[in-house]
Formats: sequence, structure tokens, C-alpha cells
Amino acid sequence: MVTPEFIYKIASRPVFEASAAAGRFAGMPIDLKDGYVHFSTAAQLAETLRLHFAGEGDLIVFAIRCDDLGAGLRWEPSRGGQLFPHHYGELPMSLVGERTTLSVAADGSVTLPEWVQ
Repeated sequence: MVTPEFIYKIASRPVFEASAAAGRFAGMPIDLKDGYVHFSTAAQLAETLRLHFAGEGDLIVFAIRCDDLGAGLRWEPSRGGQLFPHHYGELPMSLVGERTTLSVAADGSVTLPEWVQ
């Protein structure tokens, strides 16, 4: 598997803003429950939004460079056996690169920003 340059995280605005104020991202409730931060690759992001965030608005999607995550980043099988990026541990908010606010339609459709590649 070729590791992509960036992976992407979806967060609610309240979680993102609280994380920005604290200087670290511990994750969304599902991440805290599972013990790691769920990420998606660019190829997985739209499907993750469709399956888990349909009808939701005011979401923050942000990019983190894989090389910045070190040993905490693991690629583990999930949906349909695909390898998904998971990070074990909190993330310094200084690692957050591009970010945007988006909404997912009730049918799960979404327009991703051009920088998601």
C-alpha cells in the first residue's frame, strides 16, 4: 500500500473549536469510545460522510500530513476490508493543515473541497 500524503478527519464544529482552544484533538465521541481517532483517505472521505454524517451540517473536515503522525498512525481493516488510517493518541492542533466547513445532504451527497486529493 502506498501511504497518501494527507488523511482527513471529520469533526463537529463544537468538538473542533474546543480542540483548537485546548491545543489538542482527542477525537469525536466515537473516537473516544473506540480508543483511536478515525481518519479517511481522500478516496474514502465521501463514503464516510455519506454513511455516518448524512443530513448533518456545520462539519469541519481537516487534513493532516501522514508523515507528521509518526508511530501512532496505523492502517487497519474496516469497512469492506479496506485499510483505514487510525491514530492512537491525541493530536496537537498544530498538525492541522487545510480545513473547511461543509454540510452533507440528507441523501448523503456532498461536495468536497478541491484540496482533498
